[in-house]
Amino acid sequence: MRRKYLLAVIALALAAIGTVVAVGTAAGDPDQLSTARAATAGFHDVDAAVADGRGVLRDALGIACIDAPGIGGMGIHYVKGAIVGDGAIDVSTPEALVYEPQADGRLKLGAVEYVVFKADWDANHSSPPSLFGQTFNFTPSPNRYGLPPFYSLHAWIWEHNPSGMFAPWNPNVTCP
Repeated sequence: MRRKYLLAVIALALAAIGTVVAVGTAAGDPDQLSTARAATAGFHDVDAAVADGRGVLRDALGIACIDAPGIGGMGIHYVKGAIVGDGAIDVSTPEALVYEPQADGRLKLGAVEYVVFKADWDANHSSPPSLFGQTFNFTPSPNRYGLPPFYSLHAWIWEHNPSGMFAPWNPNVTCP
């Protein structure tokens, strides 16, 4: 009986520690988050993204609004192609601005995404990129975009994501 009790206490303690670590990690670096918000505050209107030289990224099938039924959506990515291939990551200049389609047809800024091709990054770095205390996700090739392997990180800085600020898929986002 005492052994089961001790195991239960240890399990609860480990779960609590894991929760504290996960919450701290999920919050991200506050200075970097502030920088990202300040740098993208002027892009709530999608016309500002277009004026900045950003265009809609479509996947290999021509789909612009990216979602995964049963998991959630990302939305529509407005990408600045000139900086995707530069091999650099800058918190104040996300490669993509991610807009959520609204019921009335408007687009609402929800997230930013940082993207760098693996070959460009790996040429000058020994580990994957990170921002906000988060290591980027790796997408191999072939992929739905028809792109070479790349690293990416979504940050849902303008819209709540129940799956976490840095999760790629947001269950609240749907594509028409």
